[in-house]
Amino acid sequence: MDLFDELKNTNKQVPLAEILRPKTLDEYLGQDAVISKNSALFGLLSSGRLFSVLFWGPPGCGKTTLARLLADKVNADFVELSAVTSGVKDIKETVARANENLLKGKKTILFLDEIHRYSKTQQDALLPHVENGTFYLMGSTTENPSFQVIPALLSRVRVMRLSALDDEYIKSIIAKGLHYLKDNYSDAKIKRELPDMIVNFARGDARAALNLLEDLFFASEIKDGVRILTNEKLAELAQTSLIKYSQDDHYDMASAFQKSLRGSDKNAAIYWLAKMITAGEDPRFIARRLIVCAAEDVGNADSNALTVAVNAYRAAELLGMPEARIPLAQAVEYVACAPKSNRAICAIDEAISDINNGKNYPPPMHLRDAHYKDAKKYGFGKDYVYTHDFPDEEQQFMPDEMADKKYFKD
Repeated sequence: MDLFDELKNTNKQVPLAEILRPKTLDEYLGQDAVISKNSALFGLLSSGRLFSVLFWGPPGCGKTTLARLLADKVNADFVELSAVTSGVKDIKETVARANENLLKGKKTILFLDEIHRYSKTQQDALLPHVENGTFYLMGSTTENPSFQVIPALLSRVRVMRLSALDDEYIKSIIAKGLHYLKDNYSDAKIKRELPDMIVNFARGDARAALNLLEDLFFASEIKDGVRILTNEKLAELAQTSLIKYSQDDHYDMASAFQKSLRGSDKNAAIYWLAKMITAGEDPRFIARRLIVCAAEDVGNADSNALTVAVNAYRAAELLGMPEARIPLAQAVEYVACAPKSNRAICAIDEAISDINNGKNYPPPMHLRDAHYKDAKKYGFGKDYVYTHDFPDEEQQFMPDEMADKKYFKD
């Protein structure tokens, strides 16, 4: 570290969330299913095996922290990059560093934050080095990797789903933060319900909870050497009304919203929409619920409902809040008032159930691909009738064992 780095670190105001970042796996809270002693991850670490992994979860659930702790546990060189500010040049530099480490008998972990922001070309640049073990990749993403990460990279890594932290874990983190602030700055008084209010604002995000607590602490008045943390000051900082909206409420509101749409009650649906918006719910999440309802509950009774819902999602992404409330409300009215049919979801679920229960049959010989050499030698495509040339010719498209099966009930 040179003199300029020392000066920067000396003058840097380190956020409370960074100061209190867990230093060991024992301090790490909220992801018991992933890091418990009975988990697959713990078993791999105990055996000394490293692996490439993507941590998928909401903001503030501990993705970066977990990656750092795992690297420390296996004594690997930890290279941390952000997909927002890095590119192929940085990957090449990491490869060179990893090759030097290999000569010293040391492993390298490349941690790539927000990996979903990498382009296809940038993700392609990771492939050969993950494949040959030059470095191990750990990535974090808030987006579904199935849609944001290229298939070739997904096939080379494990995906571990992390969940938003439960309210009790957030309360523990808030208590730890308050203890640190009081020990290092000044005593403080708070009302008993204030931690619950911070929990409601944070909605499972530990970083957001600590940031809000830190801002509240230093924004509060000091009387006789004691900071007075008030509910009113918290509401002012959060810039939203104090609405109870825990993780359970998140799912309960979404359930009430979708069931109101299904039940064609546009007034109830708009109420639950308003409540989610007021509580600060991600408008993209709301729009996804609309899309699901348009496909599951409206279906082909009004196929335009799906178009309206998808366009509402796009509009919400383009506009952001508060304007996104308008296309969302427009789509809510349309989907709620549309005729309903669940034939599509019933059909696909029944077909999936059949396959999962042993009715897993190959296509009939005449339907198999015949566009390659030697296909006809095996009988593939024989006797297939091209429907456009012979529209009245009947032929069987179901597996032989299920020739009479009907999934759409007439």
